[in-house]
Amino acid sequence: MNITEAEFLASNTTYEKCPKPNLPEYAFIGRSNVGKSSLINMLTNRKSLAKTSSTPGKTQLINHFIINEKWYLVDLPGYGFAKASKDNKAAWDKMIRDYLEKRMNLMTVFILIDIRHEPQKVDVKFINWMGEKEISFVIVFTKSDKIGKQLVASSVAAYKKELLQTWDQLPTFFITSAEKNIGRDEILDYIEKVNKEFKK
Repeated sequence: MNITEAEFLASNTTYEKCPKPNLPEYAFIGRSNVGKSSLINMLTNRKSLAKTSSTPGKTQLINHFIINEKWYLVDLPGYGFAKASKDNKAAWDKMIRDYLEKRMNLMTVFILIDIRHEPQKVDVKFINWMGEKEISFVIVFTKSDKIGKQLVASSVAAYKKELLQTWDQLPTFFITSAEKNIGRDEILDYIEKVNKEFKK
């Protein structure tokens, strides 16, 4: 897939206010500081489409971008929230879960995981919740350039072992690096393939 157009469309606090669900949609989510904005910018080949920040938890809204006027890319708040009040955390949690469960044109959720760390409870819990709700998702390992190939392989193996405790069939995995442009073609090819399944 060749991305020729990528534009910010809207930010919203509820799924009801999101753009008309007339195009296939792909949401990106992960713990704070997982490299989500950098990955989105790498995929779209835009340096600052999604705002990167040294402060974790910067994304606090449902952010829609329209790609090639054919599909939506959605930047969601993280589920491992940065410093915030309990009320704010609860509001973000409800906003995210309502969106994931009720957005009719949502084709796939890309769950981002920092490949440098062993399986984290918050990630596994979120993945299992997605399975319980039967929401389509894939797993994207980020920051693969930060460790060697052997550690990349062992980290992926550790996650597969962890998930096989509760899953019969493993989800699709992508290994990426925003700095080295690793995984871009694979993810865009996946989106292009799924786009063909979209029915208005």
